[in-house]
Amino acid sequence: MASLAWRNLFHDKVRLAVTLTGIVFSVVLIVVQLGLFVGFTTTTSAVIDHSGADLWVTAKGVRNFDAGIVFPERKRHQVLSVPGVDRAEPYLVVFARWKRPDGADEVIEVVGLNPDAPLGGPWDLTAGSVQDLKRADTVIIDEFYKDKLGIKQVGQSVEINGGRARVVGFTSGIRSFTTSPFVFTSLKNARKYLPDIGEDQQAFILVRAAPGADVPALQRALAAKVADVDVHTTAEFARRTQFYWMFTTGAGIAVLVAAAMGLVVGVVVVAQTIYATTMDHLREFGTLKAMGASNGYIYRVIIKQAVISAVLGYGLGMAVSAGVIRLSEGGGAIIRMPWPMAAGMFGVTLLMCIGASVVSIRKVTSIDPAMVFKT
Repeated sequence: MASLAWRNLFHDKVRLAVTLTGIVFSVVLIVVQLGLFVGFTTTTSAVIDHSGADLWVTAKGVRNFDAGIVFPERKRHQVLSVPGVDRAEPYLVVFARWKRPDGADEVIEVVGLNPDAPLGGPWDLTAGSVQDLKRADTVIIDEFYKDKLGIKQVGQSVEINGGRARVVGFTSGIRSFTTSPFVFTSLKNARKYLPDIGEDQQAFILVRAAPGADVPALQRALAAKVADVDVHTTAEFARRTQFYWMFTTGAGIAVLVAAAMGLVVGVVVVAQTIYATTMDHLREFGTLKAMGASNGYIYRVIIKQAVISAVLGYGLGMAVSAGVIRLSEGGGAIIRMPWPMAAGMFGVTLLMCIGASVVSIRKVTSIDPAMVFKT
């Protein structure tokens, strides 16, 4: 059965090439679109995920990390008074204007933090350190945004909302979903750059639970003690931010629709080519039935053809996808392909090809064995 399916496929190499092209196109399109979805999703919550906090305290109704609402410092003191809180650090995330050395303007997201606290700081530094932010007018940016922000090296000076800022470090891989680069600085510097933010205000409070504390219980206690705030675990706030950007704005839906279109295109192309291959060998299948072959045997031959096509197409498609993913690393859109997604794609490709073969199976069912004796 395997050899018959193999011979049927490779008898017409042009048609096989068309089949594999359709599968490869579908696999690459689905992988790229799903990879973009995963990449966008992880980018939206990257700072949250790397914050090191157990809980995030936000103003009431805040829907995502990039749209924080400032509230007074007394809220932080109330948080600190709750048993089980080890640290409660003020945190700022506010959009601002960055003036490049050549005079051009860019929109950035200023992230203000406490350099002495292990919460909410930049990670994967390639130059400088978080402690450098303790100095006045200092910032850290990601290497990816050097050209966008007009920066070539550590030590260069720019302006943020008219105030002087000096780049003292670089990170690697910290992207912003909003396309406005994150610029990390101390809370003191951030408040200087953002005159509308008072000295006693913050957008978030990053909470680390004391050793042995029950985080869900602490979350409930904070929600009960501090009025007019929402208290989220880090995972909850990450999911909230991801959901907002990927579904509320429609960005994620567009990507998923494109992935679904790739699946549809693949099924149509593969169905057409497998159907054409089956029609070319219709007399041969009729001969098999005349010789006593059961419909089940013929079904298995056709499905075997689909499985062979799926394996070959998947291998080629993943090789092309890996190349596309590597090329994306230098661009603005990050494509991620975690191994569960790669494994899942193999299952999707098999289902796509086997499902496409159903069209051919229905045609073979109606074959009259006597057709082989007709001229």
